[in-house]
Amino acid sequence: MTAPQASLRSMTAFAAGRGGVPGHEWTWELRSVNGKGLDLRLRVPDWISGLEAGLRAKLTAALSRGNVSLSVRVQAEEAGGRLTVNAAQLDAALDAVAEVEARAMARGLSLAPARPGDLLGIRGVLEMTSAEADTEALCAAMLTDFDAVLSDFETMRAQEGAALAALLEGHLAEIARLTDAAATAAEARRPEAAAALTAALARVMEGAPGADEARVAQELALIAVKSDITEEIGRLHAHVEAARALLASGAPVGRKLDFLAQEFNREANTLCSKAGSSTLTAIGLEMKAAVDQLREQVQNVE
Repeated sequence: MTAPQASLRSMTAFAAGRGGVPGHEWTWELRSVNGKGLDLRLRVPDWISGLEAGLRAKLTAALSRGNVSLSVRVQAEEAGGRLTVNAAQLDAALDAVAEVEARAMARGLSLAPARPGDLLGIRGVLEMTSAEADTEALCAAMLTDFDAVLSDFETMRAQEGAALAALLEGHLAEIARLTDAAATAAEARRPEAAAALTAALARVMEGAPGADEARVAQELALIAVKSDITEEIGRLHAHVEAARALLASGAPVGRKLDFLAQEFNREANTLCSKAGSSTLTAIGLEMKAAVDQLREQVQNVE
């Protein structure tokens, strides 16, 4: 199976496979979950020289983030062998027989000569052996076979990523809608804010007749500026465009999207703190909810 064109990829995926060559069969299980970096955990037979290093190289080249677990089980097929004599064990058996005969002769006893069958019946003298496995060829075959498993794994990551991209775009569209709504509400409250500022100035001057009207007006204007959300609206629009560009880039963008989600949250909090009206407060709270949903889904992105 061939992985699709580069796109947003999820860190959650699973793939399995089975393969074999004459003399050996194996099964693969490859799975991953969310992770801040790339954490590879391999369970590989240590008697196949070079297999673990080769698998790590392939995984590192293909993946950038996630807690990845790979398990492979290898089973050797039953193969015909041949009987061989263990020379060391035979020598030990002959030495034992010679010692028994010597002790018997010392006591004047005569023993029947030992027969070859008697010696071969001693445990360890006769062994069943088989040809040693060619682990280099086995390793090469397994690494080639793993390519298909890794391809299926990447395909699943891409499919999950496509679903994630749709969800994230939905959250971004909602944030953009709420940003526009906040801008509209802020513009609508300008006359009301100006009237409130004029009324506040009148109250201050009435309560403190000797106060410098220009200085009081300046201070009230500073308060009004601090409650202005124009900059927040601009940054929210910019963040939405930046997030959409990342989604379309086809690169591993999980960390960058996570950073943008934090920025969205900061702007939404500031919007709420500067609201000054029930309408803007309600919009700010809706935006915080949308941002929280965005942040939750971003955690799954590679």
